[in-house]
This record gives sequence, structure tokens and C-alpha cells, in this order.
Amino acid sequence: MCIGIPAKVIEISGTSGKVDYQGVKRETSFLMLPEAKVGDYVILHAGFAIKKLSEVDAKETLRLIQEIVRVEKELDG
Repeated sequence: MCIGIPAKVIEISGTSGKVDYQGVKRETSFLMLPEAKVGDYVILHAGFAIKKLSEVDAKETLRLIQEIVRVEKELDG
């Protein structure tokens, strides 16, 4: 199963750049999302920014991912 994750754009140079996912910096291609700008939140999938989203939606999605991880750890523990 693949899942796209929200990340904040921190650098763009041409069609590539970097995003920050909760402190982890990743090289990213912006070929599929040329309108992205530094400061935007994007959905990152397989090294590509594929969709812009609002900061509110990005933060809520990240919160839900953290909640899933927390519950999964409780069930395993």
C-alpha cells in the first residue's frame, strides 16, 4: 500500500527542491506540480509533489497519522 504524505515546501530550484516532513528533509520533484511555491504544503508520493493542500488540512492529516501510529503501538505493546 502506498500513501501520500503532507510535507512543507522549503526549497525549489527549477523542477526539483526539498520538502520537510516533520523535521525530515527530502529531495522532491515538482514536475507534476510546477505551481508549488516555498511555504506551500503538498502531498508527497514516491518523491513527487502531486497536489497542493491547505496548511489546516496538512496539519490535520499529520495529526491523524500520528494518532494511527500511537494506537498501533498501544495495540502491539
